[in-house]
Amino acid sequence: MRSPLVLALVMLASAVPIWVRPAEPTPDAAPAASEAQPLPTIGPAPGFTLTSQDGAQTSLADLRGKVVAVTFIFTRCTAACPMLTPMMSLVQDRLGRDFGDKIVFASITVDPEHDTPEMLKLYAQTYGADMAGWSFLTGPPAVIADLARRYGIFAAKNASGDVEHSFLTSIVDQRGMLRVQYLGVRFDPEEFHRDLVSLMKER
Repeated sequence: MRSPLVLALVMLASAVPIWVRPAEPTPDAAPAASEAQPLPTIGPAPGFTLTSQDGAQTSLADLRGKVVAVTFIFTRCTAACPMLTPMMSLVQDRLGRDFGDKIVFASITVDPEHDTPEMLKLYAQTYGADMAGWSFLTGPPAVIADLARRYGIFAAKNASGDVEHSFLTSIVDQRGMLRVQYLGVRFDPEEFHRDLVSLMKER
C-alpha cells in the first residue's frame, strides 16, 4: 500500500515528516493508482561511521552506489527484533547475487554498551546473515543515540536496564537519499523486496 503518512514521534526532540509504509496493509485497501510510480525522496539520509561486527569502520558514504536498508536492533531483544531480523534474512536470500553487490543491509544496535563487535557477530551468525552484504554496527552511546534520533527512532533504557525502542526500517538509495521507511516489524516482506529492487534499477 503506497500511502504517504506523517509520523509524529512525540518522544523525540523534534518530529520530521517521513514517507512511511504501515506495518500491516489493510486487506481490502484499494490498489495504488500506479505501482510503477517511483518512491518519493524524503531527503538526505543521516550519515554515520560506526564499527562493524568485524571491528572495521563502516560509513554510509562507503556504501554510496548501493541501495542500503538501515534498521535498529539489539542482541538481547526478546520481542520484536527476533521477528525483524529473520524476515530481513529471508529477503537477503531472495536477492541472490544482487545482495552485497548492489543491495546491502546495516543493522545498528541501540544497546552499544552491551553489543560489542563480538556480540554482534554472534547475533549475525544466529540469523544466517550474509556478512558480505550485511553489517551489524555499534559505536559510542552518544553517537548511537543521536543517530537513532535522526532516523526517527526512540530508544531508552527502562528501570530494569532493558532497552525499549521504536521500529523504523529505512531504505537509502544509491545517491544517499532516504526514500521510504517501514513502521514496525510486521511490514510486507514482498513489498520490502520490491522496493529494494526498484531502487536498485533506478539510474
